[in-house]
Amino acid sequence: MKKSAIAGAAAALLLAGCTTPGVLGSKGVDPLYSFPVTSNETPYSQCLSHLASLPGDNLPTFAVGEVADKTGQINYNENGHQLTQGVSEMVVSALYKTKKARLVERMDLRIPLAEVRLAEQGRLSHGTSDYTALPASDFIITGALTELNYNIVSGGTQLFVTGIGGGAKMVVINVALDMRVVNSRTFGVDYVTSLQKQIYGYEVEAGVFRFFGTTLVQFDAGAIKNEPLQLGVRSVVEMAVYQIMTDFLHLPKEQKCDIVQTDHMARQLDRLSAH
Repeated sequence: MKKSAIAGAAAALLLAGCTTPGVLGSKGVDPLYSFPVTSNETPYSQCLSHLASLPGDNLPTFAVGEVADKTGQINYNENGHQLTQGVSEMVVSALYKTKKARLVERMDLRIPLAEVRLAEQGRLSHGTSDYTALPASDFIITGALTELNYNIVSGGTQLFVTGIGGGAKMVVINVALDMRVVNSRTFGVDYVTSLQKQIYGYEVEAGVFRFFGTTLVQFDAGAIKNEPLQLGVRSVVEMAVYQIMTDFLHLPKEQKCDIVQTDHMARQLDRLSAH
């Protein structure tokens, strides 16, 4: 047997020995734990917190219905959806941050209705009379994620000379939300908002190729930085709730929280009409 083969076998046995319970210890290993749990904020969370600091206790009651993902985008590589399926829950969290809305549960009534049934059966410490004056909602929020557009802008450069070089790539996509406020008494649609956010990512790579004898070896280095897609979703949700509180309920705005108005499409219409 060649020396290289013997060395390889010895290394394999050594690695195998390192994974035995005796080496790891009878209580297992300490799990890797890196960053602490933090609050889940977006740049617009401070706008909602500003509303919470305003005086006022005549609060409307909101119920949140389905705010679904209707983009139709499926990630077949990972057997899942591209966008979060918890947008309704994000809306509830955003409303709660404002401290200017009462919330009633309408998304999952299984537990509350089970409570009522148990009370009717006399199996709870309180009776059905406690449920005679349940609070109704004043407004219902519903809507959908309606757009997920890839490659709004993409580009990159690469240069390799004698196996040494590097490159950079960038991409911009966007996500859009359409949300409405329904009057609980009349079922009229009292307010509608339609927002989008562009999301940016880039990749920088460097590669070195060298021959060692007859073997080609590649050394790679680089970095990828992507704005989180679901953070973009939460951002448009929080801005939509902020609009509901200010444009619809007329709470005072902060200048830095104004929606950024774009005229990209207006310029395109001007260009087309000029022909």
